[in-house]
Amino acid sequence: MEESVNTIQQTLEQVCAEVGKVIIGQRTVVDQALIAILCGRHALIEGVPGIAKTLLVHTLAYLLGCEFHRIQFTSDLSPSDITGTKLFNPKLNDFTLMQGPVFTTFLLADEINRAPAKVQSALLEAMQEQQVTIDRKTYPLSPNFCVFATQNPIEFSGTYPLSEAQKDRFLMKIHMGPPDEEDELELGRRMLTKKAPEDMLRKGVVRPLLTPEQLTTLRAGLDTIKTPEKIIRYAVALVRMTRNHSAIQVGAGPRATQALLLASRAHAALAGRATVGVEDIKAMTLPCLEHRLILKPDFIQEGLTPPETIQHLLQSVPQPRA
Repeated sequence: MEESVNTIQQTLEQVCAEVGKVIIGQRTVVDQALIAILCGRHALIEGVPGIAKTLLVHTLAYLLGCEFHRIQFTSDLSPSDITGTKLFNPKLNDFTLMQGPVFTTFLLADEINRAPAKVQSALLEAMQEQQVTIDRKTYPLSPNFCVFATQNPIEFSGTYPLSEAQKDRFLMKIHMGPPDEEDELELGRRMLTKKAPEDMLRKGVVRPLLTPEQLTTLRAGLDTIKTPEKIIRYAVALVRMTRNHSAIQVGAGPRATQALLLASRAHAALAGRATVGVEDIKAMTLPCLEHRLILKPDFIQEGLTPPETIQHLLQSVPQPRA
């Protein structure tokens, strides 16, 4: 078991080192993205334009040896633009499936809240069932299928908020903020040379480290990590507290419990631990619960935010004893 955990940690450290050649800084963001990939789930990435959200996902897909597609969500997009459609082929005298960009391994749904609900919902079956249904025929997707959806947190004109059901399909919400001053200075220096971040990927300076089959094996290695009963109870208590908190109008559902435990297990693996601990649960509580909570209007008017509410939850729920 310890050997499996060490293999996972060493492999992910190699990935992080290669990502660092393209993405300057942002280690927490990279770790959280890798956690979503390890869990076989999906993630929302929120950050202002130009923060390298697309470049991050493209780089991870490349390093993990997986196919990558990007969809720019716009108000005139249709569901078939995502899933694909059947077109008549005169040579075969039959209809042929023209696969949409969802037929990939890593899918970047760029500015997902730019498209109306009908288009956003086209992703729901793919995200939940890893399959797509077109003209009543179902097509399987890659076993490593993963959606990263981006949102701009400061621009709301012409956007359509994601439904609660869709947000609940995302394992976590990743905040990608501006780099530290030293990292931004390094970015500025590199942009004036031939080592600009985009060039590092385009010119093949970084190389794939895994194949899709190796990624599947790596994910399976998480099953060797133990999650003690007291840790499971702690995670359940945190999620259930969201349904009884005075400031929360709608709390997190059972899928949040699953997300918190899965993400915490991957977080432990990333740190090289064979057993999930309290520190792993606490580290994953905010990214796993923030997008699942709806605060009461009175508390929102008073300036309360979901992160502050979650911090209060962590202070309120007793931690299990060592």
